[in-house]
Amino acid sequence: MEGMQRMDTADERLALGLGWFSIALGVAEVTAPRVIARWSGIRTDESTASVVRSLGAREIGHGISILAQPDRARWLWSRVAGDAVDLSFLGTAMARDRAGRADRKRVAIATAAVVGVAVLDVLAAQRLSRRPAARVRRAPRGVRVEQVVTINKPVEEVYRFWRNFENLPRFMRHLESVRVLDDRRSRWQAKGPAGTSVQWNAEILQEIEHEWIAWRSLPGSDVVNHGSVRFRRAPGARGTELRVQLEYEPPAGAFGRGIAWLFGEEPDRQIREDLRRFKQLMETGEIPVSDGPGLWRAAQPASPEQLKTYAGVRQ
Repeated sequence: MEGMQRMDTADERLALGLGWFSIALGVAEVTAPRVIARWSGIRTDESTASVVRSLGAREIGHGISILAQPDRARWLWSRVAGDAVDLSFLGTAMARDRAGRADRKRVAIATAAVVGVAVLDVLAAQRLSRRPAARVRRAPRGVRVEQVVTINKPVEEVYRFWRNFENLPRFMRHLESVRVLDDRRSRWQAKGPAGTSVQWNAEILQEIEHEWIAWRSLPGSDVVNHGSVRFRRAPGARGTELRVQLEYEPPAGAFGRGIAWLFGEEPDRQIREDLRRFKQLMETGEIPVSDGPGLWRAAQPASPEQLKTYAGVRQ
């Protein structure tokens, strides 16, 4: 068993290495397409540069997907397909170069390099594909988040607003949309790192009206998660105490959490700020304008000067 675990770790390290390579190559192709084309021995013109940029965007997408789920073989197989496209591009560029301006030696070196990377991609994809499902799905590497907020509204009103899950994107900035499928199931789409999106279907496990909602993601979701929301009357007739507990398996474990931090999406801060906006929305009917960029400071009501500026009133 220990040997199998070491093998699994080695497979994922190889996948992560290929993911980082894919991103680095993609960034180079997007930012300097003519230089990449020249190094590959291909004549540089606007058409070639455009194709190289598109290949770079594809590489970046593959890299992000591999880093997010290094234990999934499908992303490595997508790189294999991309390698085939790269080889086809090199061959086509050579065939169309009737003027003979291509450096055939450099093209041969570039082709050999692509073939070498393709061999690694196939090897990694095959090794991940052969892993038994029981080992692919290891014990959860969950990140647990718990936040509490007191809202000066009756528990029935707070529960009713939250239970309509399609309301949640109004104050949860990471959520792009929630679509209710039936009484128990819903489809969620959220923002991921670097402008990506992740989706999952969720189902309600248990529900006690005005008290508790517990849910979990369904198999096949991009993000494995489960949690609960508890509603209780706050002491001293201060409204409703809302407690959110969330546990999810971040892409690539601790690495995925680190990526989220870099993009301003650290989960503890994110949920805390979401609940603060929810409190503001429930108590005032609107979310005040923030006095600073991002989520580093709490949202504050707009000043009279700001309101005049937003309304187009000249000083």
